[in-house]
Amino acid sequence: MGQGFGKEKIEQRQTKLEQKKDLLVRLGEVIGWEAFRASLERVHEKPRKSKAGRKTHDVILMFKMLILQQLYNISDEELEYQVNDRLSFMRFLGLSIGDVVPDATSVWLFRKQLRELGLIEALFEQFDGYLRTQGYQAKGGQIVDATLIPVP
Repeated sequence: MGQGFGKEKIEQRQTKLEQKKDLLVRLGEVIGWEAFRASLERVHEKPRKSKAGRKTHDVILMFKMLILQQLYNISDEELEYQVNDRLSFMRFLGLSIGDVVPDATSVWLFRKQLRELGLIEALFEQFDGYLRTQGYQAKGGQIVDATLIPVP
C-alpha cells in the first residue's frame, strides 16, 4: 500500500508534471491572466442584496475553470469533479488539495453573469488572441485530447 501524500511527495509529483510541459503548464506560461481581471470583475459590480451567502471565488480562477471546460468539452458537474480529482487542473487553477473547489452551480452562475454582461465572447476572443500571439491555436475536444497546436 502507498505511503500517503506528505508535502515532499506532493511537491515531487508537481515537479514531474511541470517538467512534462503539458498543455496547462504552457497555458500558464503564455497567458497574462491578470489582463482579464478588470473585465471579469464587472460580475461583482451589481450590488448584493445582503452580505449573507458564500464568499465569491476569485474571477481569474473562475475564468480559468471556463477555459478548462471549453478545452476539454466537459459539463459543469464534470468540471467540478475533474478539478477535485486532477493534480494538473488544480495546479493550473492555483489550488491545492485542501482548497475549496468552486462547485458546478458557481461555474454555471459565473458563466451566466458573463453572458448577461455581454462579456463572454470578448473574453474568449482575448484568450484566443493571447494564444495566437504566442504562435498557438486552441483546439478543444474530449478530455483526453485537448491540445495547443503551433501554427505558422
